[in-house]
Amino acid sequence: MVHRLAAYLALLPALLAVPAVAQVRTPPIPDSTLRGYVRHLGEMAVAVDDNAMQLTAGAQIRDSQNLIIVPTAIPPNGAWADYVLNPDGQISRMWLLTPDELARPKPTSGSG
Repeated sequence: MVHRLAAYLALLPALLAVPAVAQVRTPPIPDSTLRGYVRHLGEMAVAVDDNAMQLTAGAQIRDSQNLIIVPTAIPPNGAWADYVLNPDGQISRMWLLTPDELARPKPTSGSG
């Protein structure tokens, strides 16, 4: 019984480290992305820094936990995001940022 308790206590630091590891994006957000404050407007339309933009069909949006979400799951008040545009100027990929990711310098969208 004492050995089992010791084994559980030895596992505790590893289990506590799992949430920290889960916060690292794999693969990471590309350096070539643009950054802006994004709000969902309706259907496949979003506002980036108050400029209306379209999401591509099949656009991939990842939340701050790196889970794929639908456009309506973007927080109602908006969120900071990094994103990639296709050749037509539509957003094809978007990552809602964690506070640590937002703290890294990045150029703003410049869309408009």
